[in-house]
Amino acid sequence: MSVPVPGSPGLPEPLSRPGGTAGAAPWLTVDRSVVSVALVFPMRGPAGMFGPTCELCAQLAVEEVNRAGGVLGRELRLVPVDGGAPPAEVAAEVEALVSTGAVQGVTGWHISSVRQAVAPRIAHRVPYVYTALYEGGERTEGVFLTSETPDAQLRPAMRLLAREQGVRRWYVVGNDYVWPRRTAQAAQRYARDDGARVCGRDFLPLGTEDFGPVLRAVERTEADAVLMLLVGADAVRFNRAFGRSALDQRCLRLSTLMDENMLMASGVGGTRRLFSTAGFFAGLVTRENLDFHGAFARRFGVDAPPLGSLGESCYEGVMLLAALITRARTLDVRAIGAAAEAVTYHGPRGELHLRHRHVRQRIYLAEADGLDFTVLSQL
Repeated sequence: MSVPVPGSPGLPEPLSRPGGTAGAAPWLTVDRSVVSVALVFPMRGPAGMFGPTCELCAQLAVEEVNRAGGVLGRELRLVPVDGGAPPAEVAAEVEALVSTGAVQGVTGWHISSVRQAVAPRIAHRVPYVYTALYEGGERTEGVFLTSETPDAQLRPAMRLLAREQGVRRWYVVGNDYVWPRRTAQAAQRYARDDGARVCGRDFLPLGTEDFGPVLRAVERTEADAVLMLLVGADAVRFNRAFGRSALDQRCLRLSTLMDENMLMASGVGGTRRLFSTAGFFAGLVTRENLDFHGAFARRFGVDAPPLGSLGESCYEGVMLLAALITRARTLDVRAIGAAAEAVTYHGPRGELHLRHRHVRQRIYLAEADGLDFTVLSQL
């Protein structure tokens, strides 16, 4: 299934962009009557498939904030930055925007290697709300985090699958960067604690297309389950290959990064015995989530990209950033940090609170049912 992008019939035009090159700040005229926020999200690469949903969800949040009076009495605006570029390039572009005063905050979904490049250069100067699930341990001053970490997300999911599905042998397949590698280390500890073990690991470059050798290794080890730590299109290609190999007849998969867009792209044949764990699923039946779906559909129409956890995280990133600034009554990042423990905000997951600069949240386990997720339990 193809996913429509902004600019297609029925969708709004995308936000104007500086061209995606480092040092692009001069194209902006600094406007002191607005609060501008760099929205860093992937426009290319394996994670580029998330881009349209991330952008539209963030845009919806900005419009809601502005209808409620903006931030510090000023209009909130987004400045898109391509988070799918090489991390050093992303960091240079974001730093240029901050240094010229073109943006007063940063948010968005992007992989951990981008966060690690960006945070040391800007987080002590402006608030930085990072919305992607990650490996844990981020302590840079000025960084606030809305999504899942392995201890709350992966550990209970592995435990439940061990108990309910009899999983004793795990095989880890991930992309080759910090999030998959550190999460795999955590998974090895979690498996050992539950009397299971990791019987193999493979880390592959972003953009991998041939998963044949990995699938053969999974089969040789007689693994009960594969822990997928793959990003976007890589996960989609792996799911398709997994389905064609018929390994799903004896081996389940668990992903901590699998949203509805990825599920649709994988196809029915690639989603049998596929489990996902996350803090948000589009199919959760709550008043807040139904309201979110309604607002998104009214604003962007029925042809908009499907809602999923990654896009929803960008909505929350804008809402948390607005709440942090409003609570501190200033754009000063030190004052924002000092007031952060008292911050709450509302979104599709209800009212959420910060604790030690991380959002406290409920985590769910779901199983793919064709091209939809069925939520099985709260972890």
